[in-house]
Amino acid sequence: MNIQEATARLRERTAKLRFGGKVAYVYRPLEYAAALTGAYEARFGQGKKGTVFFGMNPGPFGMAQTGVPFGEVAFVRDWMKIDGVIVPPPPKTVHPKRPILGLACTRSEVSGKRLWSAFAARHPKPETFFERAFVLNYCPLLFLAESGANLTPDKLTREERDAVEAICDDYVRDAVEALAPRRLVGVGQYAEKRLRTVLGEGAAISSIPHPSPASPAANKDWAGLTRTALQNAGIEGLM
Repeated sequence: MNIQEATARLRERTAKLRFGGKVAYVYRPLEYAAALTGAYEARFGQGKKGTVFFGMNPGPFGMAQTGVPFGEVAFVRDWMKIDGVIVPPPPKTVHPKRPILGLACTRSEVSGKRLWSAFAARHPKPETFFERAFVLNYCPLLFLAESGANLTPDKLTREERDAVEAICDDYVRDAVEALAPRRLVGVGQYAEKRLRTVLGEGAAISSIPHPSPASPAANKDWAGLTRTALQNAGIEGLM
């Protein structure tokens, strides 16, 4: 199994999930942004990777727009040089404050900008980063409340969360089979917890702070904290 096959399986299985409760809108970028996701994986996701980073789920101005994990538009377009056609989902399934504009989106995804700018500063050519590492999201779905507020997977009902995690846990196994990483890094505590749950304590798993502006620590010196965390995990040269 390669990473494209793993993602196709994830897309097919999550397409069957339905949500209620606090969840008013569900965005499925692996479907409407499949062209960009496919380009990202085909160009950068081939072969074995020394390190694989797992984020939690898409942000409204990142992967939700571009289909690329932490996919801040400027870095997807200008650094990765990825292009493709977005097929927007039906208007009734999209919150009016969170339209899908693809690479035409002018809002910046802070988490993605912090993550990719740290890597790009060390690797002006993306190929040198992706020769050694890859970035994925554990869950490919964005959940929004009626207000447009982002709902992370841990805020779902227990039944909904169990259904999501059963599928996404399998995706972790598939991705590890495809990329054969020596080390895995959870971007934030939730992702790290899922990696440890799926792969066990014997796996080489560590974490870095989540770059979200909602995290007070990330707003001080996220790059410095992350560089230290990677060094402590024995991961050198990525940023």
